[in-house]
Amino acid sequence: MDVVEVNGALGAEVSDIRLAEVTDREFADIRDAFHEYCMLAFPGQFLTIDEHVAFAGRWGEWSISPFVPYLETHPCVLPLTNRGKEHTVTEAWHTDSAFLAQPPALNVLSAHKVPIGGDTMWSNQYRAYERLSSGMKSLLEGVRAEYIGTVLAALGGSDDVPSTYHPLVRTHPETGRKALYMTRPGATISRLEGMTPAESRPLLDYLYAFSARPDNVHRHRWSDGDVVMWDNRCTMHFAVHDYGDAVRDIHRISIKGDVPV
Repeated sequence: MDVVEVNGALGAEVSDIRLAEVTDREFADIRDAFHEYCMLAFPGQFLTIDEHVAFAGRWGEWSISPFVPYLETHPCVLPLTNRGKEHTVTEAWHTDSAFLAQPPALNVLSAHKVPIGGDTMWSNQYRAYERLSSGMKSLLEGVRAEYIGTVLAALGGSDDVPSTYHPLVRTHPETGRKALYMTRPGATISRLEGMTPAESRPLLDYLYAFSARPDNVHRHRWSDGDVVMWDNRCTMHFAVHDYGDAVRDIHRISIKGDVPV
C-alpha cells in the first residue's frame, strides 16, 4: 500500500491496494492514514455495491439521515445523482447532518460514473481551530451552537426542522485533537446557545470564512472507480456543480459518530 500526501492542508491518495480484499493489517494502516490526513482517495477501485457496503461496514454502524432516499436493496447506500444545479444543496461549505444527536463520523463514497467537473473540496477544521488567536480560542471555550436540518427538511418537503446543540469546538474521539465544528451559518447552524441569531451571525460568518481559506483546502478531481472517504468530525466539504446535465452516479455510505464533546 502506497500513501502519498496530495496537499499541504489535508488529503492523501492511496494506491497498490484493493479495498474489496483488504486485510486486517491493511485496514489498520488505512485507519492510521485516515486519522493523519482526514481525507483519503483510492483511485481505480470500481467497487460493487456489496463490496462498498462491506468495506464501509468495517468502520462502524450506519448513519441514516432523514429526508433523503436510500436504495431499497441497500438501505445504508445513498445514491448521489445529478438533480440539476438549481436543486443542488451541496454548493456550500458544510458538514453532513450536524443536527443529529450523533452526527456521521465519516463518509465513504464510491464513484461509478462521473462527469468532467463536479470536484469536491475539503477544509481542515483542525487547522482552522489551531490558527485562531489565543483570545478567540478562549472565547469559544465551552460555547455550544444550535445545528439545524433546514436544508434537508426543505429537500424532503417537510416543515419539521430537526435541531440540536453541539460544542462549536469539538474534541475528536480518536485523535484527541480539537477541531472547529462549523457548517453553513443560517442554513445549517442557526445561533450560539443563549444568543439570538442576529447576535451570533457575525461570529459564525467569520469562523465559516476563516475555515475555508484557500490555504486550508484540498480539491479532488473525480474519476470513474474512485473511492473517497473523509472525516466529518474534522472537515467541511463543498461539492461543485459545474457539469450541466451530465451523468453523475456516486454512492455514499455514512458511519455513525459519537455525541460531540
